[in-house]
Amino acid sequence: MSAVQALPLAAACLWLIAANMAAMLPSRDNHRKCASVLVVIGVPLLGWVTFALGPVVGVVLMAGGVSVLRWPLMAAGRRLRRLRGA
Repeated sequence: MSAVQALPLAAACLWLIAANMAAMLPSRDNHRKCASVLVVIGVPLLGWVTFALGPVVGVVLMAGGVSVLRWPLMAAGRRLRRLRGA
């Protein structure tokens, strides 16, 4: 594995560690703020990993990110359903 491939994978691992640390915070307010920051950082990171390592690794990492950030994604889905139904 070259440095071009190792760097995005290492960044993704750091993102997963940060997401798990944020999940351990006690306050719900902190969860919302941290989830927003993690999504903003995670989307371009996922694109970078997918570009460097291929779509299979990108889908696996996306599944890992969704498992960590499932509640913000569910809330966004509810908002979209409400907007579509209105």
